[in-house]
Order: sequence, then C-alpha cells, then structure tokens
Amino acid sequence: MSATQQAQPANDDTLEADYLIETPLDPAHVAEVMAGEQSSGTFVRVANETDALRARSRASVLRIAELEAVAQPSLPSAWLIRQGMPGPWRRARVTLSFPLANIGANLPTLAATVAGNLCDLGEVTGMRLLSLRLPASYRARFELPRHGVAGTRTLTQVTDRPLIGTIIKPNVGLSATQTAALVRELCEAGVDFIKDDEVCANPTHAPLAERVRTVMSEVRSYRERSGRSVMVAFNITDDLDAMRRHAQLVEQEGGNCVMASINWCGFSAIQTLRRETPLVLHAHRNGYGMMSRDPALGISFQAYQTLWRLTGVDHMHVHGLAGKFAQSDMEVIESARDCATPLASDRADTVLPAFSSGQWAGTVPATFDAVRSTDLLFMSGGGILAHPDGASAGVTSVRQAWAAVQAGTPLPMYAERMPELRRALAFFGERA
Repeated sequence: MSATQQAQPANDDTLEADYLIETPLDPAHVAEVMAGEQSSGTFVRVANETDALRARSRASVLRIAELEAVAQPSLPSAWLIRQGMPGPWRRARVTLSFPLANIGANLPTLAATVAGNLCDLGEVTGMRLLSLRLPASYRARFELPRHGVAGTRTLTQVTDRPLIGTIIKPNVGLSATQTAALVRELCEAGVDFIKDDEVCANPTHAPLAERVRTVMSEVRSYRERSGRSVMVAFNITDDLDAMRRHAQLVEQEGGNCVMASINWCGFSAIQTLRRETPLVLHAHRNGYGMMSRDPALGISFQAYQTLWRLTGVDHMHVHGLAGKFAQSDMEVIESARDCATPLASDRADTVLPAFSSGQWAGTVPATFDAVRSTDLLFMSGGGILAHPDGASAGVTSVRQAWAAVQAGTPLPMYAERMPELRRALAFFGERA
C-alpha cells in the first residue's frame, strides 16, 4: 500500500490537531476557548499568569476555516439554552497547536489534551477531533509495532498476496476441544490467520488457558505436517495482570499473536503489554462507533488510529467494503490508507489494516480497487465457513478472487475455470 509520510507540524515543539466545530457564537471566539481549556485552563488571564508562562504553556489557534451554517443544532447544550442563544449554528474547521512540553511522552495525557473536555464545552453543539500531526522527534518517544506488515508476512510466510483470515466464535458454546477441531479444519483449508471473536476471551465453557493449549497443539501439528505457519490471534482482553499471563502462555505454547479490545483495555494497558511481549498485537476497535458515528461528535479514524499506533500495535481493524456495519465505503478506504501512512517517522511504524464484516470473494474487487495493494488482512467469517462446499472451498474462493484482481481479470471470467469461486459468486451473490 503506497503511502507518503504525513505532513508534520511547523516545529518540533508542538503537535497540531484539526477539529470540526458547530456553534451559534463566533468560531474565532470558540477556538480561543478551546485553546485555553486544553492548555492554560481558561481563555482569560488568571492570577499569577505571566506573559512568559502564557507563551510557554498556552495552545495556539493556527487556522479557522468557516463552513456552511446549519439551521438546527446537532447536539443539545444546556449552557447555550441558559444563555438564550439562537441560531444559526455556524460550522468551522479549526486547527490548534499544542506545546509538547505540557504533555511529555504521556499517551493518556496526550489523549486528554487533544480531546478531553472539548466535547463538553457549553459553547458548542458539535465537536469532532478530525486529525493529528506529530513531529518525528515526538513520535520516536513512543512504542513502535514489533512486527507490523513486514513482520506479519514473515511469520505467516505470505509474501505476494493479502493474508486470508477468518473468525471463530467459541462464545456460542464451543468447548476448547471443539474450538481446536475447528482450527484444525481451518488450517487444513489453507487459511493464513484465525482470530477469536471480540466477545470471547475467557468463557467458563472454554477457558482461555485450556483453549490456548488445545488450539496451539493443533497449529503446531499442522505446521510440522505442512511447513505452513498459521497465525492465531487469541483474545486476551482482561485486566493488565491477566493479559500479561495470557500473553506469556501463548508465547510458551508457540503462538505468535494476541488480540485485545483496545477501547476497553485503555492506552496504558496496551502500551504496557506492548513493552512486555514480543507477540503480534492485533488491535480490535469494537466500540469505536460510539466515538465516530455521529459526524458532529467524537473522533475521526485518522486521529483515533494515530493515538493507538503510539501504543505499538501491529494490526488495526478498519471494517470492510459493502460490509454489515454503518461506515461508508469511503470511510473504510480512508481508514486503510491511514494505517498505511507513516505518522511522522522515517522508521517502519505503519500497521496492517484488517478488513472484516461481511467480507467474501465478491467484495475483493472493490477492496483492491480502493487500496491498490495487497498489504492487508482480509477476514471472512461466513464468506469462508458458509461456502456451500465447505471451509476449504471458501478459503480457495477468496484466494481465487484475489488472484483474479491481481491479474486484472473480472471475477465472473476468472470463475469460469475456478469452481470454488463460481459457487461463491452464485451462493453469496444472491444474498449480498
């Protein structure tokens, strides 16, 4: 996936953040409120606040670009109601510059600085963090992925195509032994990557410790028979001490990947886990919709993935094209491109975008046309497991679809000689 290095702030002492705001007030006034709230604490001078102190610590407003106003507010504000403030509600794109000396190499404080109380400001009826730009010297103070794209390819021995993955759901009642049997079937089917579902971590009917041992026994046995290495992302989401233990067990059993629901674990836990384990960290973003789905509120993916990449994760979920979730295809495409764009460093700090949600052979052309790369993880659950001729045919159909697009051949034409792809197009095409 070709990507250029992200533009950096004007100097090495600051970071820049872009916002979309909505307000019935003058956007320039609100921008000053934002800058004060997230640095010196207020937009007016307070006791003992010298010019030197203010110059050192206060955020600055760099740019304001006013957009088209709207007739109705996007969000309620009791503060504006108390002020009796009528519309119209003005929208603007605001860029702030924050002194890094206020923050240091402190990821939770960085997040609190660029987001924090801003969404609670009474002056606004819309507030969304759009994007972040970091100096290379600042990015270098945080964790890098241990593996990323190149390391994941090395571990899975997949070099010239996307990684083909699937999801298993032992949370529906499969025991550890039954889960291992399914993993064996998927390995034999030719899949490259298998991950736990996000809501299955350590259920009583399939305890994680037992599941890791039985699954990895099958994975090792398959590796010895075939010479192929299948990567399994065990969901170790838990408190930090438990995640440490789980990661150690996966490593001891010969595994090379763990998964965590990053929004619920938090920056500090994932950062600490990264420092303590050599395993691939597969970052599952479930819950991100709460932060992003309202276009006037929350955080856009560019800023979101910037913060999480500072923890050193190796893979990031971006959902999928024509998938089952609410994100538009353009948002999915932009998310994948964000993952492939270096943050602010000449070192390898990109992460592998993981496509999932309703993906099958038929969504491959749109994916390739959008990203023009095979540096991705393409995960199909039902698109593999529900293939009418079985999981092996499901994996083969997805591989055939990628071979077709890489060769520049339309799927129906390529499928004339490929029965697995032909059956997938007929079966899933009726349900798409």
